[in-house]
Amino acid sequence: MTSAKHLSSISKHLFKSEIVSDLPKKEQLYELIRANPFISQQDLAAQLGLSRSAVANYIATLVRERRILGRAYVLPDHRPIVCIGASNLDRKLRTLGKLAMATSNPARQIESFGGVARNIAENLARLGAPVSLITAVGADASGRALLAHAEDAGIDTRAALRLSGHATGTYTAVLDQDGAMAVALADMAIHDEITPGYLAARAQQRGSAALVVADLNLPQASIAALVDDAARDGVPLVLVAVSEPKMARLPRKLAGVRLLILNAGELAARVGRPLSNETDIAGACAEVQRDGVQDLIVTQGGDGVLYTSAAGLARLPAPPAQVVDVTGAGDAFAAAVCWSLHSGDEGLALACRRGLQLAAMTVGCAQTVCPQLEPGHLDGLLQELILD
Repeated sequence: MTSAKHLSSISKHLFKSEIVSDLPKKEQLYELIRANPFISQQDLAAQLGLSRSAVANYIATLVRERRILGRAYVLPDHRPIVCIGASNLDRKLRTLGKLAMATSNPARQIESFGGVARNIAENLARLGAPVSLITAVGADASGRALLAHAEDAGIDTRAALRLSGHATGTYTAVLDQDGAMAVALADMAIHDEITPGYLAARAQQRGSAALVVADLNLPQASIAALVDDAARDGVPLVLVAVSEPKMARLPRKLAGVRLLILNAGELAARVGRPLSNETDIAGACAEVQRDGVQDLIVTQGGDGVLYTSAAGLARLPAPPAQVVDVTGAGDAFAAAVCWSLHSGDEGLALACRRGLQLAAMTVGCAQTVCPQLEPGHLDGLLQELILD
């Protein structure tokens, strides 16, 4: 990690360069902040030959111009994606033969770190996006290991809630011999502690985000608070469904939600009726949009996705994939979509194509988050699409 002392030397070197010293004072100050976002006002005053009050006035002007976003002078192009929701210990048991119900099945177990928000955050970090995670873990060995792993992946976990007397969440999935999920059991009660009050205490961090992504493991009141904040502050909000029962946590009023990602069963739970075909799904999407959501993406597993557009509901097929383990595929899809939005590519068609590619890559490996994922992967996909 670059030290503050080293950053200070960088800013002094920058100040000595002719390019910076020939600029107006406000622009010199801005370049010094770009070189060292943690530089003090006293150092700025000393290097620029200004009074502290003059430095403060320049900084206030840059904040009004939205060229910096406050201490530590966050630059707009470095604003993070803030992921809010579940993190837990994943246990995956895969049968060695055909799964037989109501009896014992020989199986192998793999443990890894999971949770929808955590998985999305790790995918984003591996893609090179700045990302922070607001979640809840127990003050236990699993919680400490989970946060250490996230930090090693490049995720900022300083806003995570650490709770004594609570166990870190667990997710146990039973997979058949082909890697398809037969049943999953989730203990996510700890995430009920991510209350509106706790989110309010993290308002500054959320307010400086380029994008907020939240899963529906949060309490209903907390999701409603995030929706209200998005409508008020203008920070785009993406909501990711996690199960049909938890669709009850989605507020009725959704003005301020940029995007809702869910599957057909979860959409049916929202509108309270079965959805037998694409026409039914289109009608349900329109109904949810009337509640305030700008766009929806309806995932359909191996059949691809449906997404809302100006022309109505559009479809994209899933690319071919060799299935090793489906766990984490939906989170990878959501992460790629969010990465695309964060990159300034507003079109959902490109975002969904990126999501489908990353989901296919994820189901082809045994891990919940594909370890081969690295910065530039989705940029490469964009080039392929342009060439096509």
